[in-house]
Amino acid sequence: MVNRSKLTTCLIAVAAVAAAMVITSAASAGSVAPATVPVAADRGMVEELARTLGVSPDQALARLGRQAAFARTEERLRHGLGDRFGGAYLNDDASVLTVAVTSAAEGARVRADGAVPVVVDRSEAQLLAASGRLDGHAASAPRQIPGWYADVRTNRVVVLYRDGGLAAARSWAAASGVPSGSVRFESSVEQPRPLIDVIGGNAYYIGAGTRCSVGFAVTGGFVSAGHCGTTGATTTQPSGTFAGSSFPGNDYSWVRTAAGNTSRALVNRYPGTVPVAGSQAAGVGASVCRSGSTTGWHCGTINALNSSVTYSQGTVTGLIRTNVCAEPGDSGGSLIAGDQAQGVTSGGSGDCSSGGTTYFQPVNEILQAYGLTLTVSGSTPPTSTPTTGPTGGPTTPPQGCGGLPGWSATTAYAPGDDVSYNGRRWESTWWSTGAEPGAPGSWSAWADRGAC
Repeated sequence: MVNRSKLTTCLIAVAAVAAAMVITSAASAGSVAPATVPVAADRGMVEELARTLGVSPDQALARLGRQAAFARTEERLRHGLGDRFGGAYLNDDASVLTVAVTSAAEGARVRADGAVPVVVDRSEAQLLAASGRLDGHAASAPRQIPGWYADVRTNRVVVLYRDGGLAAARSWAAASGVPSGSVRFESSVEQPRPLIDVIGGNAYYIGAGTRCSVGFAVTGGFVSAGHCGTTGATTTQPSGTFAGSSFPGNDYSWVRTAAGNTSRALVNRYPGTVPVAGSQAAGVGASVCRSGSTTGWHCGTINALNSSVTYSQGTVTGLIRTNVCAEPGDSGGSLIAGDQAQGVTSGGSGDCSSGGTTYFQPVNEILQAYGLTLTVSGSTPPTSTPTTGPTGGPTTPPQGCGGLPGWSATTAYAPGDDVSYNGRRWESTWWSTGAEPGAPGSWSAWADRGAC
């Protein structure tokens, strides 16, 4: 995948938009505008900032330039004022830098540096010390408190509390040794939770702490092994719930993640990542690599398809057999060929010290079973859900010759499915989505059965 950021990042001279950088509010207060500062800005980042703020790209770029200049001013004053520095903050459009000081005598110095002074009771160091005392008592914080922070705008430490928690928050802050005049209590509806990028090969935890590995990100969650958790079981890091699970017979599952967790078209390479661009099945002898949270990244080749393996819990069929090693905790992790998703780790024998045999549940079978869409890089991802017509029902697949449905790039096919394509009949020999019959590499998914 082309790295758009590298292609579009350029050094943009703020001088080109200097007129937009006049800090009128600060000037009217008798301060001096900061010197022009060139900023390195990615075009995509500037465009997104402009969209979010509701301004033009030039205005967004000018804001970045002001921020860069003010950051230098803030750092200079922080060191120069020492324990008289009370913190600093920008106004809504980043046109004015306000610097808090504990002595009115420092006002002229602040104005001379292009900022607006305000006199406060507590220095920044005192605010941070108060917040640090709360940090030291975090283990005893009541459950109604979602967090706290040093607020330089109000020159106090803010303690957040949920409904009914004000009294408990006051008692806890006092017990932590923070003076009452230094604290402001604020009602909050926050329910904090970790926000995690869902990436293949990363660890996740089930129930009381059992660990497995993410297979591949899909829309709304990720796929993994069925033996990792039963339907309804909960997960953490990322938080979610097993929306479906099948084991034995099959060994697949999918986890629906909670809001805020982001599906990424990536697999962890330990270190670094590799992109996931699709799920075209590879054939026997193909080189593949596996990612898992116990042993990281290991590679090998496919030895067989449609393999069956018998575990103590029962037999699983239709697996990919490889000579790639794996160990406990790698279960559910990604098997990938180049940038094409292949399967999720089921089980096997041996280890990554002496080598072994590992079996993988094909990913396209999982996508088909649950109607999931693989998260892919680049163009529109293949989907295993049927397309719909104007009334919401499934559309009829493209018609081909011999009364067979025509092949569709968005349909998930299972072994035994028949289609027509380019005047020929093709039989599916493996689970696939987007694998074009007759194309290079498609021999692992389609068999040519002659003209139709």
